[in-house]
Amino acid sequence: MLASDFKKFFLSNGLVLVLTLLMLIFYFPVGGAIDMHLIQPFIDASGNFLYRDNWYLVHLNHKIFKNILIAVYVVFLVLWLASFKVERLKAKRWLYGYMFWVCMLSTTVIGVLKAHSAHACPWNMIQPTALGYVWNFSATEGHCFPGGHASTGFALLTGFFVYRLVQPKLAYAFLALGLVIGFILGWGQMMRGAHFLSHNLWTGWIVFAFNLLVYCCFYSKFEDNAHKLVSSKSSSSSV
Repeated sequence: MLASDFKKFFLSNGLVLVLTLLMLIFYFPVGGAIDMHLIQPFIDASGNFLYRDNWYLVHLNHKIFKNILIAVYVVFLVLWLASFKVERLKAKRWLYGYMFWVCMLSTTVIGVLKAHSAHACPWNMIQPTALGYVWNFSATEGHCFPGGHASTGFALLTGFFVYRLVQPKLAYAFLALGLVIGFILGWGQMMRGAHFLSHNLWTGWIVFAFNLLVYCCFYSKFEDNAHKLVSSKSSSSSV
Protein backbone atom coordinates (compact mmCIF):
# COMPACT_ATOMS: atom_id res chain seq x y z
CA MET A 1 0.00 0.00 0.00
CA LEU A 2 2.75 2.44 0.95
CA ALA A 3 4.69 1.62 -2.25
CA SER A 4 1.66 2.56 -4.34
CA ASP A 5 1.19 5.64 -2.16
CA PHE A 6 4.78 6.63 -2.96
CA LYS A 7 4.23 6.45 -6.72
CA LYS A 8 0.83 8.11 -6.66
CA PHE A 9 1.96 10.93 -4.38
CA PHE A 10 5.11 11.82 -6.28
CA LEU A 11 3.56 11.50 -9.71
CA SER A 12 0.55 13.67 -8.80
CA ASN A 13 2.61 16.32 -7.03
CA GLY A 14 5.28 16.25 -9.72
CA LEU A 15 2.56 16.95 -12.26
CA VAL A 16 1.26 19.84 -10.14
CA LEU A 17 4.77 21.29 -9.99
CA VAL A 18 5.22 21.05 -13.77
CA LEU A 19 1.84 22.68 -14.46
CA THR A 20 2.39 25.48 -11.95
CA LEU A 21 5.91 26.01 -13.30
CA LEU A 22 4.48 26.57 -16.78
CA MET A 23 1.90 28.96 -15.34
CA LEU A 24 4.62 30.95 -13.59
CA ILE A 25 6.76 31.12 -16.72
CA PHE A 26 4.03 32.11 -19.13
CA TYR A 27 1.53 34.02 -16.97
CA PHE A 28 3.61 35.44 -14.10
CA PRO A 29 6.96 36.62 -15.50
CA VAL A 30 8.81 38.92 -13.11
CA GLY A 31 7.67 42.48 -13.82
CA GLY A 32 5.10 41.21 -16.31
CA ALA A 33 1.60 42.55 -17.00
CA ILE A 34 -0.01 40.90 -13.95
CA ASP A 35 2.76 42.11 -11.63
CA MET A 36 2.43 45.67 -12.90
CA HIS A 37 -1.36 45.66 -12.73
CA LEU A 38 -1.45 44.43 -9.12
CA ILE A 39 1.26 46.73 -7.78
CA GLN A 40 -0.03 49.88 -9.48
CA PRO A 41 -2.70 50.78 -6.86
CA PHE A 42 0.00 51.11 -4.20
CA ILE A 43 2.02 53.77 -6.06
CA ASP A 44 1.22 57.49 -6.11
CA ALA A 45 1.60 59.82 -9.08
CA SER A 46 5.20 60.63 -8.16
CA GLY A 47 6.29 57.01 -7.95
CA ASN A 48 6.25 56.68 -4.16
CA PHE A 49 4.93 53.51 -2.57
CA LEU A 50 2.04 54.64 -0.40
CA TYR A 51 2.44 51.92 2.23
CA ARG A 52 6.21 51.51 2.30
CA ASP A 53 6.40 52.77 5.89
CA ASN A 54 2.92 51.72 6.97
CA TRP A 55 3.07 50.63 10.63
CA TYR A 56 0.88 47.56 10.17
CA LEU A 57 2.87 46.30 7.19
CA VAL A 58 6.28 47.11 8.64
CA HIS A 59 5.76 46.00 12.22
CA LEU A 60 2.79 43.63 12.21
CA ASN A 61 3.28 41.88 8.87
CA HIS A 62 7.05 42.07 8.52
CA LYS A 63 8.24 41.79 12.13
CA ILE A 64 5.62 40.51 14.58
CA PHE A 65 4.05 37.93 12.24
CA LYS A 66 7.51 36.68 11.29
CA ASN A 67 8.56 36.38 14.94
CA ILE A 68 5.42 34.37 15.72
CA LEU A 69 6.30 31.93 12.93
CA ILE A 70 9.89 31.70 14.14
CA ALA A 71 8.49 30.85 17.60
CA VAL A 72 6.47 28.01 16.03
CA TYR A 73 9.61 26.58 14.45
CA VAL A 74 11.49 26.94 17.73
CA VAL A 75 8.75 24.88 19.43
CA PHE A 76 9.54 22.01 17.05
CA LEU A 77 13.24 22.39 17.86
CA VAL A 78 12.48 22.23 21.59
CA LEU A 79 10.25 19.16 21.09
CA TRP A 80 13.01 17.48 19.08
CA LEU A 81 15.62 18.18 21.75
CA ALA A 82 13.23 17.15 24.54
CA SER A 83 12.54 13.85 22.77
CA PHE A 84 16.06 12.72 23.71
CA LYS A 85 15.06 12.94 27.38
CA VAL A 86 11.26 12.58 27.49
CA GLU A 87 10.18 9.05 26.69
CA ARG A 88 6.69 9.87 25.43
CA LEU A 89 8.15 12.23 22.81
CA LYS A 90 10.67 9.69 21.53
CA ALA A 91 8.31 8.09 19.00
CA LYS A 92 7.88 11.42 17.20
CA ARG A 93 11.50 12.54 17.39
CA TRP A 94 11.96 12.06 13.65
CA LEU A 95 8.89 14.16 12.85
CA TYR A 96 9.89 17.01 15.15
CA GLY A 97 13.47 17.08 13.93
CA TYR A 98 12.55 16.85 10.26
CA MET A 99 9.97 19.61 10.63
CA PHE A 100 12.43 22.03 12.19
CA TRP A 101 15.47 21.33 10.03
CA VAL A 102 13.68 21.18 6.69
CA CYS A 103 11.79 24.40 7.51
CA MET A 104 15.14 26.04 8.18
CA LEU A 105 16.64 24.60 4.99
CA SER A 106 13.63 25.81 2.98
CA THR A 107 14.14 29.40 4.07
CA THR A 108 17.90 29.04 3.62
CA VAL A 109 17.48 27.93 0.01
CA ILE A 110 15.36 31.01 -0.66
CA GLY A 111 17.89 33.21 1.11
CA VAL A 112 20.79 31.85 -0.96
CA LEU A 113 18.88 32.29 -4.24
CA LYS A 114 17.89 35.82 -3.21
CA ALA A 115 21.48 36.73 -2.28
CA HIS A 116 22.66 35.77 -5.77
CA SER A 117 19.72 37.23 -7.68
CA ALA A 118 20.07 40.14 -10.09
CA HIS A 119 16.39 41.08 -9.78
CA ALA A 120 15.81 44.42 -8.09
CA CYS A 121 12.97 45.28 -5.71
CA PRO A 122 10.13 47.34 -7.18
CA TRP A 123 10.93 50.34 -4.97
CA ASN A 124 14.43 50.40 -6.49
CA MET A 125 13.13 50.18 -10.04
CA ILE A 126 11.08 53.37 -10.05
CA GLN A 127 12.70 56.57 -11.32
CA PRO A 128 10.88 59.89 -10.75
CA THR A 129 10.51 62.18 -13.77
CA ALA A 130 9.12 65.66 -14.37
CA LEU A 131 5.83 64.09 -15.44
CA GLY A 132 5.66 61.34 -12.80
CA TYR A 133 7.84 58.23 -12.91
CA VAL A 134 9.12 55.44 -15.13
CA TRP A 135 10.10 51.84 -14.43
CA ASN A 136 13.77 51.00 -14.86
CA PHE A 137 13.96 47.26 -15.50
CA SER A 138 17.72 47.47 -15.89
CA ALA A 139 18.10 48.49 -12.23
CA THR A 140 21.26 46.97 -10.78
CA GLU A 141 20.13 46.83 -7.14
CA GLY A 142 19.46 43.11 -6.99
CA HIS A 143 19.00 40.53 -4.25
CA CYS A 144 15.21 40.72 -4.31
CA PHE A 145 14.11 37.44 -5.90
CA PRO A 146 12.56 35.23 -4.64
CA GLY A 147 10.73 36.68 -1.62
CA GLY A 148 12.57 36.00 1.62
CA HIS A 149 9.83 37.18 3.97
CA ALA A 150 7.15 35.04 2.35
CA SER A 151 9.38 31.97 2.72
CA THR A 152 8.88 32.13 6.51
CA GLY A 153 5.20 31.38 5.94
CA PHE A 154 5.61 28.99 3.01
CA ALA A 155 8.03 26.92 5.11
CA LEU A 156 4.96 25.65 7.01
CA LEU A 157 4.32 23.52 3.91
CA THR A 158 6.91 21.16 5.38
CA GLY A 159 4.25 20.06 7.87
CA PHE A 160 2.19 18.66 5.01
CA PHE A 161 4.94 16.18 4.19
CA VAL A 162 5.78 15.45 7.83
CA TYR A 163 2.27 14.43 8.87
CA ARG A 164 0.62 13.10 5.70
CA LEU A 165 1.18 9.42 6.59
CA VAL A 166 0.34 9.62 10.29
CA GLN A 167 -2.09 12.55 10.71
CA PRO A 168 -3.62 13.47 7.31
CA LYS A 169 -5.93 16.15 8.69
CA LEU A 170 -3.04 17.92 10.41
CA ALA A 171 -1.00 17.57 7.22
CA TYR A 172 -3.64 19.35 5.14
CA ALA A 173 -3.96 22.01 7.84
CA PHE A 174 -0.24 22.73 7.44
CA LEU A 175 -0.65 22.79 3.67
CA ALA A 176 -3.46 25.34 3.89
CA LEU A 177 -1.68 27.44 6.52
CA GLY A 178 1.55 27.47 4.57
CA LEU A 179 -0.12 28.63 1.38
CA VAL A 180 -2.34 31.24 3.05
CA ILE A 181 0.25 32.70 5.43
CA GLY A 182 2.98 32.72 2.79
CA PHE A 183 0.64 34.56 0.41
CA ILE A 184 -0.41 37.07 3.08
CA LEU A 185 3.19 37.86 4.03
CA GLY A 186 4.11 38.20 0.38
CA TRP A 187 1.12 40.41 -0.43
CA GLY A 188 2.02 42.75 2.41
CA GLN A 189 5.52 43.11 1.01
CA MET A 190 4.10 43.77 -2.43
CA MET A 191 1.97 46.59 -1.01
CA ARG A 192 5.14 48.15 0.44
CA GLY A 193 6.98 47.87 -2.88
CA ALA A 194 9.48 45.29 -1.63
CA HIS A 195 8.39 42.58 -4.06
CA PHE A 196 6.25 41.81 -7.07
CA LEU A 197 3.58 39.14 -6.72
CA SER A 198 5.63 36.86 -8.98
CA HIS A 199 8.53 36.97 -6.50
CA ASN A 200 6.35 35.41 -3.84
CA LEU A 201 4.63 32.90 -6.12
CA TRP A 202 8.06 31.65 -7.11
CA THR A 203 8.97 31.44 -3.43
CA GLY A 204 6.01 29.15 -2.76
CA TRP A 205 6.86 26.99 -5.78
CA ILE A 206 10.50 26.63 -4.82
CA VAL A 207 9.71 25.78 -1.18
CA PHE A 208 7.18 23.13 -2.22
CA ALA A 209 9.52 21.68 -4.87
CA PHE A 210 12.39 21.56 -2.37
CA ASN A 211 10.18 19.82 0.19
CA LEU A 212 9.00 17.26 -2.35
CA LEU A 213 12.59 16.48 -3.31
CA VAL A 214 13.76 16.08 0.30
CA TYR A 215 10.67 14.02 1.18
CA CYS A 216 11.45 11.74 -1.76
CA CYS A 217 14.92 11.13 -0.33
CA PHE A 218 13.59 10.29 3.13
CA TYR A 219 10.30 8.59 2.25
CA SER A 220 11.44 5.18 3.52
CA LYS A 221 12.25 6.75 6.89
CA PHE A 222 8.74 8.24 7.06
CA GLU A 223 7.35 4.83 6.12
CA ASP A 224 9.25 3.14 8.96
CA ASN A 225 8.24 5.88 11.39
CA ALA A 226 4.58 5.50 10.44
CA HIS A 227 4.79 1.74 11.12
CA LYS A 228 6.37 2.39 14.52
CA LEU A 229 3.73 4.93 15.50
CA VAL A 230 0.91 2.58 14.47
CA SER A 231 2.52 -0.25 16.44
CA SER A 232 2.99 2.03 19.43
CA LYS A 233 -0.67 3.06 19.38
CA SER A 234 -1.77 -0.57 19.05
CA SER A 235 0.37 -1.60 22.02
CA SER A 236 -0.98 1.28 24.13
CA SER A 237 -4.61 0.47 23.31
CA SER A 238 -4.17 -3.22 24.10
CA VAL A 239 -2.73 -2.57 27.56
